[in-house]
Amino acid sequence: MSIFLLQVHFVLELFKYSFAVGTDGQGVLSGDAPVFLKRWKDSRQFERCFEALSDECAGILRIEQKLEGLDFRHLIELDYFRLIDRKIISDLVLALASQTVFSHEVTQWVRQRRQGHWFEEFQHLYEAVEYAALFMHAIEEAKLDMGSMADGVQQYSRFWFRLDQFYRKFIYHVSISGQASLMAELSEKVENLYSNNYLLKLNDRWQSFVDKTDAWEASPVLLQKSVFERFVQPFLSKKNKVCVIISDALRYEIGDELLTLIRQEDRYDAQLEPLLAMLPSYTQLGMAALLPNRVLELADNESGTVMVDGLSSQGTANRTKILSQSASWRGTAIKADTLMALKGEECRALVRDHDVLYLYHNRIDTTGDKRESEERVFEAVEECLQDLLKLIKKLAGANATNLLVTSDHGFIYQNRALDESDFSAEEAAGDLILFRDRRFVLGKGLKEAPGLRKFNAAQLGLKGDMEVQIPKSINRLRLRGSGSRYVHGGASLQEVVIPLIRINKKRQSDLSVVDVDIICGTSSVITSGQFAVVFYQSQPVTEKVQARTFVAGIYTLAGDLISDSHNLIFDVTSDNSRDRERQVRFLLTSKADEVNGQEVILRLDEKYSGTSHYSEYKSIRYLMRRSFTSDFDF
Repeated sequence: MSIFLLQVHFVLELFKYSFAVGTDGQGVLSGDAPVFLKRWKDSRQFERCFEALSDECAGILRIEQKLEGLDFRHLIELDYFRLIDRKIISDLVLALASQTVFSHEVTQWVRQRRQGHWFEEFQHLYEAVEYAALFMHAIEEAKLDMGSMADGVQQYSRFWFRLDQFYRKFIYHVSISGQASLMAELSEKVENLYSNNYLLKLNDRWQSFVDKTDAWEASPVLLQKSVFERFVQPFLSKKNKVCVIISDALRYEIGDELLTLIRQEDRYDAQLEPLLAMLPSYTQLGMAALLPNRVLELADNESGTVMVDGLSSQGTANRTKILSQSASWRGTAIKADTLMALKGEECRALVRDHDVLYLYHNRIDTTGDKRESEERVFEAVEECLQDLLKLIKKLAGANATNLLVTSDHGFIYQNRALDESDFSAEEAAGDLILFRDRRFVLGKGLKEAPGLRKFNAAQLGLKGDMEVQIPKSINRLRLRGSGSRYVHGGASLQEVVIPLIRINKKRQSDLSVVDVDIICGTSSVITSGQFAVVFYQSQPVTEKVQARTFVAGIYTLAGDLISDSHNLIFDVTSDNSRDRERQVRFLLTSKADEVNGQEVILRLDEKYSGTSHYSEYKSIRYLMRRSFTSDFDF
């Protein structure tokens, strides 16, 4: 037999044996084979060769057919073939769609797969599966009852918003994965639960309070038009500068994610609270309400413009005029992309020369408001979050220390074509209709209708004789040429609960990393070719306590590796100490026989940031005492 054929035969046997041992089978090679294959797989230098041969061997060894009859739970620790990930994901999707697995199980399995060789390739599918599990668990636990408008807003901002967040993350990861067919059944399940069991049910109950209110308010939750007086003016009164970032359509659940991202940054702290947006929840009114104001009034024409103390608030130039009226402080408004284009000194000069700076950012609304791009709105959210982080850092770098982030309004989004029942059965009518959108109309002498709720200007905290009418709950009005899945303007909780984030930049570092302990157990002796060790993450990962990655292996006192090695990520966020325990099984190589009767070291090594060098984090000694019968299978 030629050397080439011998090499091919060896590679086939290597993959065959390692797969067989990992699935409780047997093979003809020694116990060193899985260790060798793992080192090969984890090698930066040779991983592409491993992947090519893995795919080729998978076909020859009929791995796909062998996986068919296996339970995916028995494959969680294996990653010799990318087909294993396909099998696990496929089965997880089916199990979730049929609701035969628990959320905490899915989270644990995904965490284990996160450290596998092929995770990056399948990351969006794993993330989609995990968010689907979190969503389905949250909807089972949710009690969508409320006692008042204030109670509804407060419960939404404490608990219910998570359902919108999990749904958004699920839809986003499915979209990016490009695997719509694979995810079809689960997507249908999630969509039905979201639309029927959550979005509609929640807002039907909320609507009962909207119908009864005589004034648009939810005290003690602040109304949007109070932002300048309550949060901006105190800085100016103390001669402190303040920057206000207004991101169009940054609804509350997105603000919560932004809060987490900000807190994860070194020396940044932030607090989040809910606001009640003005009604109707559209851009012109929301932007106007955030400016310094005494009187807000809907313009008596077809423009939808909002007047602030008699001045038009339409556009950046007009908003600058409103901010510049006071003799007590210097104010201006600027678009976010204009600020991001400024050089460092130009940005510092802008902050230095103004006491209050309003920045307008528009990524979400400009995507969602167009019929041809509304299905990309959740992708736009991800881009928006990164935009805002960069904007915050640029302002902080220009010596801005007091930062506020808020929004003009939220939105509703459903990721499928709407049914006829999703549209209001009634059309708005009246003596004069001046402005019409998918979720509201402005006019005078508007006619009452069972499916529509009418407000006069005074009820909404506005001046004038304009009337507003909105469809109840989450129904849409028909509007020619517009999209219908992404909408705002109405009174749903998703549209009217918006975030206010207060950000402070600290002088000293406030980040730390988790500690990890090696749990020795009752015995400090290794007696077989496999050895299990428990590692314990001492505290949960939070915004300020970061995850940690180690390489673990068993070494001789001379420093020679005599086992397989494991890349371990300790990133558990659970407060339950049991959830932060992790068992790892080490496979010893034949080199371990050379140190039988001697001490060996289990070592956790940590990589120096930005280098290829490792340092020892923790270690523990064991005595190697293996019998000549310890590796027999009978």
